[in-house]
Amino acid sequence: MNLLPMFPELLRQLFRVPATNRFPAKYLPGSVTVFLGKVAAGEATMVPPVVTPPKFRGKIDYQRDGCIGCKLCLKICPSNAIEFLEDTKRIRIWVDQCIFCSQCTDICPKGGLYMTDQFLLADEDRYSENLIVE
Repeated sequence: MNLLPMFPELLRQLFRVPATNRFPAKYLPGSVTVFLGKVAAGEATMVPPVVTPPKFRGKIDYQRDGCIGCKLCLKICPSNAIEFLEDTKRIRIWVDQCIFCSQCTDICPKGGLYMTDQFLLADEDRYSENLIVE
């Protein structure tokens, strides 16, 4: 087995800064609950999260006042995550179905749809306010 081709990549990986979030503490605490209590009391500090990169495609947001009801976003959405509400002439976005492709934001003629930097969207209830954008 020839290790020579892997050696430059190994050196690059040794000195590269990770792009992921580390655990909120420098060292793993005995109890996460006790650690969070200490953070709330000001006795411990959490590791700051990694800043999201520019043009990050997170949770979609919607400006209701800018929407003209053209339905182009419904036609372009590959996952059918956007629903048109006839009574208000506005849209509802089901974030749990969205694949964050950003095609709806590109096609919106008024710029009423845009991607935010929110990415912590896990929820047990698919009908929670966090997963529905109106």
